[in-house]
Amino acid sequence: MKVPLWASALAGTLLVQTVCAFASIAVPLMGPLLMAQAGLAPEKIGLVSAISSAGICWFLACGGPMLNHHGPIRTLQLGMACMALGLFVLSQPLGLLGLLGALAIGFGNGPNTPAGSQILIRSAPPAHRTLIFSIKQAGVPLGGALAGLAVPFLILACGLAATLGVIVLVLLACCLAVQPFRRTLDGARGPGEPGWARALVQPAAMIRCVSSLRAHPSLPMLTAVGASFSLMQACLNAFTATYVYTRHGASLAEAGQVVALMQGASMLGRVVIGWVSDRMGRALRHLGVQAIVSAAAVCLLVTAEAPWMLYGCAAVVGFTAIGWNGVHMAELARVAPTPLVSSVTSASSLFGFAASVCGPLVFMMLVSWGGGYEVAFCVMAAQLVGFGLVCLTAKPAA
Repeated sequence: MKVPLWASALAGTLLVQTVCAFASIAVPLMGPLLMAQAGLAPEKIGLVSAISSAGICWFLACGGPMLNHHGPIRTLQLGMACMALGLFVLSQPLGLLGLLGALAIGFGNGPNTPAGSQILIRSAPPAHRTLIFSIKQAGVPLGGALAGLAVPFLILACGLAATLGVIVLVLLACCLAVQPFRRTLDGARGPGEPGWARALVQPAAMIRCVSSLRAHPSLPMLTAVGASFSLMQACLNAFTATYVYTRHGASLAEAGQVVALMQGASMLGRVVIGWVSDRMGRALRHLGVQAIVSAAAVCLLVTAEAPWMLYGCAAVVGFTAIGWNGVHMAELARVAPTPLVSSVTSASSLFGFAASVCGPLVFMMLVSWGGGYEVAFCVMAAQLVGFGLVCLTAKPAA
């Protein structure tokens, strides 16, 4: 029996999304050890998160011609190879120079959003589009949950360097695994763009990318709320393990279990929320409600004292604060003109990852200045409430 095109598209993009998330979320899980190796304080893991997000922004701003030239699957393969190189650099005793590996990790992670959206918008049945996008985006918390369970075990069994080596091998194996999808999913691409390499360092490419957000009146608001969620999610991914490790006296394995639970709940949340959104519509209002609930859950997380409360709040935070992305991506793809889907999702995600650069840096400064993790998390939650209220009063998209 012939497999539907949408099923092949979902399988390929979900696999890549999961593996890339596993690799990128593994880095902050190793934060205390990586920072000790570099001679830095534990909260300086925010530097790695910020530099990685800057790498994602670089691809989203300037990588459109690369995507058009190679096609989505080949671009995803090149991205995973770049992530593997970045992890190798990060594993070397290079001090602060080793943090440049985070830039390569981010750049390699960048193609997932525009390439995945380009593949799925061509093949997903409209009646189930949000659910399919949400399942694909569920690969992020699935990879995060796997990282939370596997990485602490690997570190204890094999050490930091060997763990990084295992993650590199997983990325390279995934590059080979998605090769069979290339014929069907890259076959519809247009003529290549010979100047794609030059575009990576040309400001004009960024301007063209951002200008696509003028294609529909709802895109600026969707982009703003996506940036707000991204800021919150970046801080949760970057600091939750270190917060649990330093403030609750947990072991690295216990901190990994909290992160795994949070990511696993997010995986479930993305699918459930996507299914509900397909049936209820009004995605912008839905995102507004979710923003306010997410902020409340984060505030409860940082006031939790008993272990059962910490785990319970982590699950609620994962379901809400990290379960937004599928609805957001599907709504961007819905309102964007079909030829501009990859450009619109790249431009919107560019602002989201720019927020992911700023968020951990601001969070890190709040902690360093004596505010503590609790104050920093609550500040990030407050900005999410503000954007949620704006969404609830915005005019629905046509």
